[in-house]
Amino acid sequence: MFLHITEVAYLDDYRIKLVFNDGLTGVADLRNALWGEMFEPLLDRNNFSQIRLDLELGTVCWPNGADLAPEFLYTLIQSNSEPSLK
Repeated sequence: MFLHITEVAYLDDYRIKLVFNDGLTGVADLRNALWGEMFEPLLDRNNFSQIRLDLELGTVCWPNGADLAPEFLYTLIQSNSEPSLK
């Protein structure tokens, strides 16, 4: 099965809530992913908050053309939900 994001909601700062086509739901903090020419403009929260769902690509994108692979976001949510080993 191919991963697709079916819902996205901006929460605050650089956090978004995502729902995937397999039912996984979670919150991703993208602050550490916003580097490089395409993503640095998104450090401005006004730009970041314009996140939207691209139904054709099945992932999130912004008006400046930046997007993130759903697999990356899925892994990020899974790693954030695993219990700490400390």
